[in-house]
Amino acid sequence: MIFEESNNIPDILKISSISEEDNNLNLRPKQLSEYVGQDMIVETLKIAIEAALQRKEPLDHILFNGPPGLGKTTLAHIIANEMGTKIITSSGPALEKGGDLMGILTHMEKGDVFFIDEIHRLPKVVEEFLYSAMEDFAVDFIFDKGVHARTHRYRLEPFTLIGATTRAGLLSSPLRERFGITRDLDFYNDKDLMRIIKRSAAILDVILDNDGAYEIARRSRGTPRVANRLLKRVRDYAQVRAQGKITRDVAMEALALEGVDEHGLGETDRKLLKIIILNYKGGPVGIEALASTLQLETDVLLDVVEPYLLKTGFIIRTSHGRKASEKAYVHLKEEFKEPDSTGLFGSIKHKR
Repeated sequence: MIFEESNNIPDILKISSISEEDNNLNLRPKQLSEYVGQDMIVETLKIAIEAALQRKEPLDHILFNGPPGLGKTTLAHIIANEMGTKIITSSGPALEKGGDLMGILTHMEKGDVFFIDEIHRLPKVVEEFLYSAMEDFAVDFIFDKGVHARTHRYRLEPFTLIGATTRAGLLSSPLRERFGITRDLDFYNDKDLMRIIKRSAAILDVILDNDGAYEIARRSRGTPRVANRLLKRVRDYAQVRAQGKITRDVAMEALALEGVDEHGLGETDRKLLKIIILNYKGGPVGIEALASTLQLETDVLLDVVEPYLLKTGFIIRTSHGRKASEKAYVHLKEEFKEPDSTGLFGSIKHKR
């Protein structure tokens, strides 16, 4: 690749650099001691950060994998804060050319954190430039063309690359193997979500009792981002209809208005289950057919909708496609048909 040098910092770097301003309405924790849940991951990071600080070296490259909203971006910012360095953020789709990546890497200082969200969507030509940057802290420039071509190796300041992905299986082996720390984030339990909701309520100056916090937590799909979003919607409802105090009844009324049921399922989730049950006789059905019927992108179903439904057992993934479980039939009050020996649905159980 031919790289034209520039004294200007790339626009993508300016857009992605983290602000130093402290916004008191920002619900993200700033330190690992404030981070709730993912205990094993947090402990691993504490040890790695302390060891790196003692050696006065940058942290190993880190890869976080998990569904959206579980705290991958938050952890990246916390790591930079704990290491006392800057963080530069970007995303896989935003890094379209090798020059974009070169401009960022060559302007980084020692110990800086470079966070790439959706790293599985990096173009191949950009990904290949990361190999030597991650392993040798160097990039190779190619000047001129043909018989006049020459290369120059540019040494980079040691840095830490943090990648976040919802689909680790799409990462190439050469890239994945260059991460020193790889961790999978899982859905949160209701207890941890209650702690997050109470912390956020204190920051937002919202009056919230334990029952109200639990009602929001159990409908939050095991996801902190969803929990904070629902808290804000319930706060609005409580402010207008309940003198600003969130109780269990207030939370239930507000979340019913939002279309979120007791299992945390929204309109899209229920529509997906009904399509499998009614249109495809319970399945199996391919993800592309479901995406087409719902008029959604396949990636949205795979990354946002499906993980929670799989985790909670509402759908079952098979080699032939997705099937609705008996739990889904019960929840939607539909008749459940058990498959017979031929694999077709036969006998019917009564509605529950």
